[in-house]
Amino acid sequence: MQEGQIYERLNVIFGDVFDDDSLALKAETTADDVDGWDSLSHIRLVLSVEKAFSVKFSAAEVGKLKNVGELVGLIQSKI
Repeated sequence: MQEGQIYERLNVIFGDVFDDDSLALKAETTADDVDGWDSLSHIRLVLSVEKAFSVKFSAAEVGKLKNVGELVGLIQSKI
């Protein structure tokens, strides 16, 4: 799966989790850039991403992520 396709799917997932279809993710996007991105929504987001891409992340992998670009890289490494 190409990076652009991953971003397309992530935009839909983020829109669902944060109830905001206007989000436009970039590699530099962080939790500070998204209204409502707290610890609970972070868990919902990770579970939604795992389900959508049929992957599993360890707690250590998730804890190291600094932005959406790193999430995309992690997804690419798993599929």
